[in-house]
Amino acid sequence: MCDPDRIRVMIVDDHEMVRSGLATFLAAFNDLELVGEAADGETAVHLVREVDPHVVLMDLMMPHMNGKDAISEIRRVDPAVQVIALTSFCNETLVQEALEAGAIGYLMKDTSIDELAVAIRAARVGKATLAPEALHHLISLKTRKPPAGSQLSDREREVLACIADGMTNSEIAERLVISYATVKTHVSNIISKLEVSNRIEAATLAVKQGLVDRTAGE
Repeated sequence: MCDPDRIRVMIVDDHEMVRSGLATFLAAFNDLELVGEAADGETAVHLVREVDPHVVLMDLMMPHMNGKDAISEIRRVDPAVQVIALTSFCNETLVQEALEAGAIGYLMKDTSIDELAVAIRAARVGKATLAPEALHHLISLKTRKPPAGSQLSDREREVLACIADGMTNSEIAERLVISYATVKTHVSNIISKLEVSNRIEAATLAVKQGLVDRTAGE
């Protein structure tokens, strides 16, 4: 009979040796209980319904259904189940995809058994744990400056294309059938969003980085 005070853990990894090692690790802690193992994401999703784990340790690189998709499906099937991504790989894409899929943690497979135990206990009560490598990538993603021009509206891109073609505000107004005052507002917004000093710099940046279709408005 299962002890209600123990944390029910399920292991998902396509390498038998990894699953065996994790099973041995779990046995060393009185408050952790292994309730199931799966070798791929698809099997894991079905097994969750049967063994009702509190926490799932999820590899990300697996056949049939990868870890990201398995995390998303498990969280859809039972939002109460917490998932920790446990992987040998760490890059911005993997970290972002795992967390967006619903993982509460992201740890490397060389994490110590004590650190992993702490992460499992934290996950059980809804607290996140991230490996330093994962945290670094997450901070990098959040603080990265957006690409030049990404904040421009469609109309501002049209105006910018006209600027790049060397047109005056009056000529832009005539081509786009908008008022002169509206053109001035768009030009001011473009200069601000592109963080340049004037329309010449805006035009240079637009051409250099391919921000506009030079045939716009023709």
